[in-house]
Amino acid sequence: MTTSPRIIIRLPNWLGDLVMSTAFVKAVKEAYPDASIDLVTKKGIDFLLDHFPEHNQRFVFDKNEFKGLSGAWKFGKQLSKHKYDIFFCLPDSLSSAVMALASAAKKIVGFKKEMRSFLLTHSYAKPIGMHRVEEYVHLLQQFLQQKILIPTVELRHQDLPVQHRIVVNVNSEASSRRLPKQKAISLINKLCRETPLQLLLVGSPKEQPWVDAIYQELDNKNQVENVAGKTNMQQLIEIFGSSQLVLTTDSGPAHVSNALGIPTIVLFGAGNENNTAPYNKKNRQVIRLGQLACEPCTKNVCKLYPEPECLLRLNENLIVNTVAQLINADK
Repeated sequence: MTTSPRIIIRLPNWLGDLVMSTAFVKAVKEAYPDASIDLVTKKGIDFLLDHFPEHNQRFVFDKNEFKGLSGAWKFGKQLSKHKYDIFFCLPDSLSSAVMALASAAKKIVGFKKEMRSFLLTHSYAKPIGMHRVEEYVHLLQQFLQQKILIPTVELRHQDLPVQHRIVVNVNSEASSRRLPKQKAISLINKLCRETPLQLLLVGSPKEQPWVDAIYQELDNKNQVENVAGKTNMQQLIEIFGSSQLVLTTDSGPAHVSNALGIPTIVLFGAGNENNTAPYNKKNRQVIRLGQLACEPCTKNVCKLYPEPECLLRLNENLIVNTVAQLINADK
C-alpha cells in the first residue's frame, strides 16, 4: 500500500510574500490531495498561518534563537524526525537550503540562487519578470512537469459587520515606498473634505512616530482615528476585514487587505506592480505616476530626489475619485 507523502514548505520571510505564498500552498494541496503538509515560517509573521489554507503542523523559525547557517542546520535537524518526502524552499536564501538539507527530506526543491544548487535535489532557474505568485507556482510546475492553474491568493477570516470607514496606511519598510509626510497630510485632509467616512490610520509600533507626526498636523482630527502602534497584526486583520476600503502604499498590509477580499487601492512608488502588486485584480486598484524615466525602480531608498517624486506627484484628485468610485460601487 502506498503511503501518503509527507511535505514541508519553507515559506517566505516577508509579510507580503507570505500572503502571496497562499496560492502555492493551495496548489500543493491540489497536486497532492492525500499528503500531510507542514509549514515553516519566520517568527513575527507566524500569526498569519491562522488564516492560511488548511495544513497539518506549523514550525516557527526564530532567527534570533537559530542564528546563521549553523542555526538553520540545527533547526532543520529538529525537522528530520518527521521524515519528509518533499521539502519546498520558497525563499532564495542559502540558509533555507541548509535547513532543508538538514531535514533529510528525500527531495529538496527550490530555485537556483545564492549558489545553493548543490544542496537541492531539484533546482530550477528562477523566471524573470513573472509575478511573485506565479513564480512560486512555477516552481511546482517545474517539479511536476505539468501546467498548473494559479489558485487564488486568499486569507481565511470570519465575516465581520462592515464598519463605514476607510483604513489608511501610509507606511512601508522602504522609504521609497512610504508616502512622504506632507503628501500624506495633504491627501488625508482632502479625503476628510470629500468623503463623510471615518478614516483610520494604522501602522506598526516602529511606524507609530511617523504616523503620529502626520496625525498631529491634520486639519480635522475628529474624522480621523490614529491606532498606529496600538494594534497587533491579528487585530489589524480584523480591522481590515470589517472596513469598506483600504488605501495603502505598496507594503505587506496591502497584500493582507487584498487577500481578505477588501477593496484595496495601492499607491506605488518604487517596486514593480507587474511583479509584486497584490494579486487579486477584482478588488485591487493600482495608482502609479508613470511620468518619470526612473519608474519603476526597485530601490529601497530614492537615489535621485530628497523624497520619492513618484509618490510626491501622485494626483490626489485621482486617488480621491477612485476612493469614491469604490465606496459607491459597494453600496
